[in-house]
Amino acid sequence: MAATVVPYNLQLRREARAEGLFRRLTMFCAFLVLALLAGVMLALVYGGWPAIKTFKFGFLTSAVWNPVTEKFGALAPLYGTVITSLIAMLIAVPLAFGIAVFLTETCPRWLRGPIATGIELLAAVPSIVYGIWGLFVLAPILQHTIQPWLIAHVRPIPGIGELFRGPPFGIGLLTAGVVLAVMVLPFITSVMREVFLATPRSLKEAAYGLGATQWEVVWDVVLPNSRAGVIGGIMLGLGRALGETMAVTFVVGNAHRISTSLLAPGTTISASIANEFTEAVGNLYTSSLIALGLLLFVLTFTIIAGARLLLMRLNARGGIAA
Repeated sequence: MAATVVPYNLQLRREARAEGLFRRLTMFCAFLVLALLAGVMLALVYGGWPAIKTFKFGFLTSAVWNPVTEKFGALAPLYGTVITSLIAMLIAVPLAFGIAVFLTETCPRWLRGPIATGIELLAAVPSIVYGIWGLFVLAPILQHTIQPWLIAHVRPIPGIGELFRGPPFGIGLLTAGVVLAVMVLPFITSVMREVFLATPRSLKEAAYGLGATQWEVVWDVVLPNSRAGVIGGIMLGLGRALGETMAVTFVVGNAHRISTSLLAPGTTISASIANEFTEAVGNLYTSSLIALGLLLFVLTFTIIAGARLLLMRLNARGGIAA
């Protein structure tokens, strides 16, 4: 029996229908993400509107958080969120860069796999485990060794000495920042490692052929070629640090106050919401906590959007390889 021959025009129409269906499906998925983002934003605005209407701009400038008198201000949690995230980035980014360079440039082949696997496994550890480790292992070490050393040797230095004044509590902003650094390290390292591996081998061989050292190849060839991915990895880690809840709740101290000392207890937006949402009594109290969530959403969105705009400007100037 002769095989059935599909007319050429009919086959074209089928392919056109399939292509149109695929295009509409992908467009639906893209707009679904935007709709979910807008829905989250509207829900937070709606829930936090009573607090925004009551305190107005003072909600951002006041550090008072008193459920008894129903006076709420977001300055202390906002301050703690920014400071702990900055500490985490200052620690994690150089470490991640060093690990990524080691794995891609100098690490023996037999050791590369186990180290990369171990780093990726760190990302799978639940945040509450990091919190328990920070409270029962890291905090005592900081309290009895590192923090007393900082108080004795760094405290007398003008300017930065104010960052390490006060007694060594063990828990506080510094401890929370260190825990966050350990948590975001595998994310930043993995992204940096992948973008470093994506650098064309011919570029590195050409640099070596011109007499460049290994450090010059990394700094002048690998990093400029993968700068967009590096910044993207840092933003991914920063987003994780800004929104982390349970691990920070264990070690930050959960005190609604602002202190210039990194050794003092503090709080973050996510920790405040986690600690107090189940105990919130009254519409204004609950609305203030939702307004904190809105503030965290806006802060994270602003930072990521700013990073994307920076990448676009650098790319337009030819400073970043595609």
